[in-house]
Amino acid sequence: MGTYGTVGAVLDALGDPTRRAILETLRQGGPSSVGGLADRVPVSRPAISQHLKVLGAVGLVNHESRGTRNIYRIDRTGLDELRGWLDQFWGDALEAYADHIRRTEGRRTEEET
Repeated sequence: MGTYGTVGAVLDALGDPTRRAILETLRQGGPSSVGGLADRVPVSRPAISQHLKVLGAVGLVNHESRGTRNIYRIDRTGLDELRGWLDQFWGDALEAYADHIRRTEGRRTEEET
């Protein structure tokens, strides 16, 4: 996972287009079984199961057992960690912009005096 910690694992998991499609399907359609996902994502049930295992391991999906089926849903935990990491970039950009404004305002003040 390197210096990114759990965020690196989330990014790795989201690097696969099928996993992104599964996550998007759960986002749009709500909780679903493996069979329900296989009906909407063009891969086999075993492949869906393997992708769900990876998504679950990094905190992007969780499941509950209903009889003989597992019902999968998005788990915000992995997304919250990813968002926190991405927000750092926004914070850095905003701080750089604020520094630029302070420098620009400082020059204007010097020119006016």
